[in-house]
Amino acid sequence: MDSVFQNQKKLFGHPVGLYILFLTEMWERFSYYGMRAILVLYLTTETAGINPGLGWANDNALVLYGWYTMFVYVASIPGGIIADKLIGQKKAVYVGGLLLVAGHSILAIEEVWAFYTGLILIVMGVGMLKPNISTMVGGLYPKNEQNKRDMGFYIFYMGINLGAAAAALAVGYVGENIGWHWGFGMAGVGMLLGQLTYMLGQKHLTHVGNLVVDTRSEEEKKESKNLLVSIFHHTNSIIGFAIMVLAGSAIWVFGGSWSYGLLMIGLAFAVGVGIVVYNDGNKVEKDRILVTYLSFLIIIIFWGSFEQAGGLLNLYADQKTDLRLGSFDVPASWFQSVNAIFILIFATIVGSFWVWWKNRKRESSSLFKMAVGVIIMGWGFFFMTIASQEVGYDASGEVIAKSGMQWLILAYLFHTLGELCASPVALSFITKLAPERWMAFMMGAYFAATGLGNKLAGFLGESATELGEFTIFTGIGVFCTIIGILVILIIKPLKRLTHGAEDIKADDNDEAEGFELAENQ
Repeated sequence: MDSVFQNQKKLFGHPVGLYILFLTEMWERFSYYGMRAILVLYLTTETAGINPGLGWANDNALVLYGWYTMFVYVASIPGGIIADKLIGQKKAVYVGGLLLVAGHSILAIEEVWAFYTGLILIVMGVGMLKPNISTMVGGLYPKNEQNKRDMGFYIFYMGINLGAAAAALAVGYVGENIGWHWGFGMAGVGMLLGQLTYMLGQKHLTHVGNLVVDTRSEEEKKESKNLLVSIFHHTNSIIGFAIMVLAGSAIWVFGGSWSYGLLMIGLAFAVGVGIVVYNDGNKVEKDRILVTYLSFLIIIIFWGSFEQAGGLLNLYADQKTDLRLGSFDVPASWFQSVNAIFILIFATIVGSFWVWWKNRKRESSSLFKMAVGVIIMGWGFFFMTIASQEVGYDASGEVIAKSGMQWLILAYLFHTLGELCASPVALSFITKLAPERWMAFMMGAYFAATGLGNKLAGFLGESATELGEFTIFTGIGVFCTIIGILVILIIKPLKRLTHGAEDIKADDNDEAEGFELAENQ
């Protein structure tokens, strides 16, 4: 093992740097999920009243929610490229944190200009911070310690969910009962604490997140010097770029949607760059990059369904769910904490199951877990199918009978179990397969796929106004089940493309005591 890794100060068998990143991400997610818990509710609350909102219609609020959450994650692509080519991951996280502190703080100002300015700064900040802090977690561990690296990601994942659980309860309550902008301001304070933690913990991160020096020959690395120009150097990247541009133009001209047309045209550059990165690799790297790109399709489908939580399910809780619990009215935003709380409860159980499953010599690759996660998460929507049938309307379309809270809780339970199967291993999967020189870009592409999933979630939420919630919920459940089964059926050829990247080395037997969370995840 390299002396750099041996000399790291350890806590419970893991580098102290992991806990610095854990706390930084915990507070960053506190700010993000706190703001997300009240965003759609703020947009749809009437302008008159004690705690006025913007008075938007549900479908318009979900449109903004979809675009915002998409750009938050798509911004990870330029964030990853800037880190890979210019400043390194460590500095990118620092800059991202500063942008997030500014963005969340500006949202506390009760002005329309401040609202949109804050959203833009948050998009930029998450784009710089999110892919790079995740990549730094992987950099704390040697390549031959796959088990411990996976377990490190699970510990890191706990930070995400501690922040998310606390945010929905605290920021949600303050936003709904005291004032929306007080809630936004509380999210800003959380991000400030995260930034201070990161700054004070730099001595434990000296060897990770630095700018990687490309030692290849000039001939080998010439394609990666100017990524956008390099798109037009190869036939396959030109074809990929052209197909996306033509598709976007057709949507704009014939479909009448300039916004989705521009989105497709913008994605043409992402597709072109992705092909350039693929061309830049050797045979093994190309195969691994290819299977990584295929996994992004699973990620888009997963998050396109899962992220109904902040949009359609958030509005459903507020408008069509009976929130009375005795004499107490449960704030709708509190349901945004249910997923995170379930993760904290069930993470060890799910991790232990996969250990037991693997010990029985059953299929337990990351791709298999992701496919199973998509299926289980999709099944959660069948509970919402039942809930939608309990809602009653009068002749004018007003809700006169609401569904019980238990259906939302059961849906979030299955969403959580699916997430625990799919999401943490997906993060680790990227760090195993991506070439070192493209690590931050590939992590950025992962989060961009998450962003496209968020946009898909917004689109499906919008469609519920016309198609009805029964159709949307049932359709998501059926589609996810089919996709998950298809992936399982082709798992063997997909695994061959990884060239054994997930094979555990014989010398990786020093698991830390006290962290059984994801021993073989």
